[in-house]
Amino acid sequence: MGQTQCYKILSSHLVEGELKKGESISIKIDQTLTQDATGTMAYLEFESLGIDKVRNELAVSYVDHNTVQVGFENADDHEYLRTVADRKGVIYSRAGNGICHQVHLERFALPGKTLLGSDSHTPTAGGIGSFAAGAGGLDVALAMAGMPFSLICPKVVEIRLHGKLRPFVSAKDVILAVLEHFGVKGNVNTVFEYTGDGVKTLSVPERATIANMGAECGVTTSLFPSDENTRAFLASQGREGGYVPLSADEDAHYDELFEIDLSTLEPLAACPHSPGNIKKVSELSGMKVNQVLIGSCTNSSYTDLKKAAAILRSHHVHPSVSLGVAPGSREVLMMITEDGTLETLIKAGARILESACGFCIGNHQSPGTDSVSLRTSNRNFYARSGTASASLYLVSPETAAASAITGVFTDPRETGADLSSISMPEKCTVDDSMFLLPTFTEEIKRGPNIGEPPKNTPLPEIVMGHAVIKVGDKITTDHIMPAGARLKYRSNIPHYAEFVFESVDPAFPVRAAEYRDKGESGFIIAGASYGQGSSREHAAICPMYLGIRAVVAISIERIHQANLCNFGILPLIFRNEEDYNSIDEGDELELLSPLASLASGEFTLRNLSKKKEIPLSLFASEKQKAMLRAGGRLNEVKNI
Repeated sequence: MGQTQCYKILSSHLVEGELKKGESISIKIDQTLTQDATGTMAYLEFESLGIDKVRNELAVSYVDHNTVQVGFENADDHEYLRTVADRKGVIYSRAGNGICHQVHLERFALPGKTLLGSDSHTPTAGGIGSFAAGAGGLDVALAMAGMPFSLICPKVVEIRLHGKLRPFVSAKDVILAVLEHFGVKGNVNTVFEYTGDGVKTLSVPERATIANMGAECGVTTSLFPSDENTRAFLASQGREGGYVPLSADEDAHYDELFEIDLSTLEPLAACPHSPGNIKKVSELSGMKVNQVLIGSCTNSSYTDLKKAAAILRSHHVHPSVSLGVAPGSREVLMMITEDGTLETLIKAGARILESACGFCIGNHQSPGTDSVSLRTSNRNFYARSGTASASLYLVSPETAAASAITGVFTDPRETGADLSSISMPEKCTVDDSMFLLPTFTEEIKRGPNIGEPPKNTPLPEIVMGHAVIKVGDKITTDHIMPAGARLKYRSNIPHYAEFVFESVDPAFPVRAAEYRDKGESGFIIAGASYGQGSSREHAAICPMYLGIRAVVAISIERIHQANLCNFGILPLIFRNEEDYNSIDEGDELELLSPLASLASGEFTLRNLSKKKEIPLSLFASEKQKAMLRAGGRLNEVKNI
């Protein structure tokens, strides 16, 4: 029996374990990337390992998230990142060079390589045939130290594409159709692999859009084959030497099949407040729109902006709409400047934003009260934009541009624009001057906002405390740790911890700290799909700092489960889902024999307030059990 593309890459990088679905394995990581929102803590963790320089094949540090520098904190973090990169052998991508996923796709990603990034949208590079996964900063720090990355050997779902997209229907609509089918939960330890005759009709940037938003389904990564389109993309970047053909064997076995006829798709939108809440644009036609934002790591490529500009040409943005456009990279910005696309956007009334994540993480461009914002980004979680009352819709660049003109939700097929000649150029404008190569000479600089990563204590023999908070389903890492205006405190855990669950229950940090200071353990009680979304490990670090010892949930998403283990928080699952209803906030709880329960993975939680015993399960590898026993990975790992 032949192999899937996924298993071909995993087998060539396998360090520990056996390629059997559901088994724990470890793989060699070729490339790593970090971004400034998660990277500061990742490099502090890397420094704590006591290593002189990185040991993996390629490490790149991008500054793309917190480029708005209000106050000294972000500037200090960026100077720390620049100097630690130089000292430790990391390539540093300066602010203004672009969004990590877009830039990495352009300049570094290669078919057949493994890539681990401290950002959940690292799977973008699956569009070029890399096995690219998001992880917490500590996992990336360890990968930079040359240590293998542990994961559950995934099931592989074949998504077979047929036909060709019709005009005004885009790659964004493909992934929204995938999200409509698979949803945003229940896909943990899964890889999506795209096959079929429809694949060859998609360029690498289009494939990257689809791979990027596979993260919203909760999958480990998504993969496209490396074919002639891949070769052409690499050639356009002057990197054709890195091309290797790679695809699944004809007789490869998949665990599941989902087929899409591209020619039947129409423009789609993800409605508030989930990327999986899908409707046809035609169903939303006429809804008033206040803001339109084109960009983010999902839809900010050269062809994305060319198509938006073609629709906007000879039109002007509606008086009631604010239109912002953020090119995904400096390369894209230079190319649209050279060919007149930028002029078209400006004449139409677009505000040209920095080549950065910006609005996607709520770092600027927060919409007005009760307003409707159309965005080409990948997440529309509640309050992520910085405005809790706003309604965010995720759409294609074509739908965004059409709606910006009319001021209402508009199907782009109604515009009559000609997009037929827009395609990837044979040669892109390449300028790597915004990358700083390491010299190993800089002294590492730390501003006053930068502290050490906190460590947990080993798992005690008695775990007693209270349910500090009870939350529902689909709690994202944005709910747990807000970004936007709070993100500049990411290097200062005691201060950042003051904002845990800010949009859910602002009193949580004070309540948790009071229990902690009494010597009690804190419990978080949660519904299904807890911890979905961003890879930010602060959603584990800050609760740990506040004394949280266990999360008890109906289900927990992959990256967050790993982050909880990394920092010594028990990720426990209700064996019977209905037991979720038997715990209330404030209940006094006790975990019976926690150390002995680690071995079997079967725990008993006694609700002392309700006089009820609740069976729980721990789904963790032996390595994760060891780190939980030690109180986190940093307690285990000494100088490597």
